[in-house]
Amino acid sequence: MMDASALLGPLELFDGRWVVGDTGKGHWVEFRRDGLYQHEPDSEGQLIPWSRIMLGMNLTMGSKYPARGSNGFGGLLGGMPGPWRGRGSGYLHMTLRHPYENWIARFDRHPRHYPGAHLVFLQLLTTRVIDAGQVHLLGDPEWLGRVVARLAPQRPRGWRGMREAVTRAVEAEA
Repeated sequence: MMDASALLGPLELFDGRWVVGDTGKGHWVEFRRDGLYQHEPDSEGQLIPWSRIMLGMNLTMGSKYPARGSNGFGGLLGGMPGPWRGRGSGYLHMTLRHPYENWIARFDRHPRHYPGAHLVFLQLLTTRVIDAGQVHLLGDPEWLGRVVARLAPQRPRGWRGMREAVTRAVEAEA
């Protein structure tokens, strides 16, 4: 069992690197010092430098283009016990600059359940550092580890409480 302080939904510390998704499967995303690296089967992958990422980062589970909210039906099933556990994909949606484009990074789901608070924290954290012009901090494994350790055990109520928890965690590491 992995240390819960090293997890934030699909974000986990793996071999000293922060990754989103199950590294034992085909698709996962690595937060490197030089940018976000998309791992894909039968491919060299793709590196997106931190400087290209703008306008926050959205997280969806189970559907690349969900009709409502941030979860498709498959995203909900993948977190439940039974034959669907750990099946399906998640996606990180972002806007890139130079040239401007919408880009989606796919990742495979872990067999473990992702608490809803963790999914919200991950999206709020990535959006906050991107909006603050500090997206490069996602590539600093020590900084990200300290922030994740502060957020993982928390269960605030409501969006406001969650945004405040992320703000406190980030400011504590400033």
